[in-house]
Amino acid sequence: MYGLGANALDARAVARIFEAKGRPSTSPLIVHVASIEMARELAAEWPAAAEALARRYWPGPLTLVVRKQPAVPDIVTAGLGTVGLRVPSHPIALELIRQSGVPIAAPSANRFSQISPTTAGHVREGLGAAVDLILDGGPTQVGIESTVLSLVGTPVLLRSGMISQREIEEWIGPVEVAADAGEGSHPSPGMHRRHYSPRTPLVLVRCGRVPERGRGAYLGFADQAAAPAEAVKQFGDTPGSPCGTSTLQCPQACPPELFDSSAVRVVRMPLDAAKYAAMLYETLHMLDREGLDWIAAELPPEGAEWAGIADRLKRAAVK
Repeated sequence: MYGLGANALDARAVARIFEAKGRPSTSPLIVHVASIEMARELAAEWPAAAEALARRYWPGPLTLVVRKQPAVPDIVTAGLGTVGLRVPSHPIALELIRQSGVPIAAPSANRFSQISPTTAGHVREGLGAAVDLILDGGPTQVGIESTVLSLVGTPVLLRSGMISQREIEEWIGPVEVAADAGEGSHPSPGMHRRHYSPRTPLVLVRCGRVPERGRGAYLGFADQAAAPAEAVKQFGDTPGSPCGTSTLQCPQACPPELFDSSAVRVVRMPLDAAKYAAMLYETLHMLDREGLDWIAAELPPEGAEWAGIADRLKRAAVK
């Protein structure tokens, strides 16, 4: 993920992030550091669980929320007494932190609530002259935002990502899952009801069903999206026939949907969570440029490894 960065200890610099993104002050920023030692300097408390998880997953896509030192400005943390810390894995990001000598607050480099950028081109399209410099590190590897875990008291999963709740529990024991955030400051970014959204209306579907009118794109899995008609046929060609598939885990009968396949562009997505995540935002950016009436995304399978992807799709589909 490309981030829009500023010195995390400089409140005026951080204010420019909020201005460039159009980001509400209730959404805190993640602070990126170059090492566990640098993270400890910003933490008022550093629990044993933080040490264990940092040693296991850093550098990597795991953000740990802990109590903050006063040196971290309130604008970074939405006025809360906690801060999210992470060591990024990209060598350019790490070298930038080391060369600057300061922690860097960096949300995704896009306008607030829109599709996150996975290439330098996406940043240019979304923010343009609002940023002073773009460091082009090539396409991102993970694809979606980091897992965010609060270690203030009982461990709570605030945002799902590609490091799953199940993996974390193998290291520190039971982890609760946060409910959707309401009004006021959120303990983590990515908790707004609508987020990660393309301009084109996005709907979530099962079993090859798509909207009846207009031109659109259908994001199905590689082994089921050879063509819309084939996707429908796979689930039975008489109304009320059961899905009969464990891949999509469809819990209900799925009558076939008839539509003009010439009006539907089928995009095959991999039935591998890591590969799907790496493709998701790039695919949505591509389709958003095509002037479609809708994008229909097949709901992903249930399972810990798909939780972060399901979260992004559900928030992107909120009207």
